[in-house]
Amino acid sequence: MLKQTLIATAITGVLALGSGFAAAADQERTQQAQKQQRVYGSQLMTKQERIEQRSKMRAAKTAEEREQIRKEHHERMKERAKERGVTLSDEPPARGGGMGSGAGRNR
Repeated sequence: MLKQTLIATAITGVLALGSGFAAAADQERTQQAQKQQRVYGSQLMTKQERIEQRSKMRAAKTAEEREQIRKEHHERMKERAKERGVTLSDEPPARGGGMGSGAGRNR
């Protein structure tokens, strides 16, 4: 009887742990999708354009350079939205704090 109880407890623990990993994986996928949407106007861009924009931002050496890249991109996306009859916000999205948990950010 004790052996069966231990086996049942072990199985329950393994199942709970497995569901915890699945929940963590789901959360990671959600965070990745949200990160992809942080590129202003990403819904108007190809995957390659989003990759290139992120690369430009990563390659920028100063905050001023990143801000200039961001503003130029914003203007291009506003023009593209206008051409396609889509409405985008007048302001670029708030700048994130880097690779963090995202707590406290508006999405």
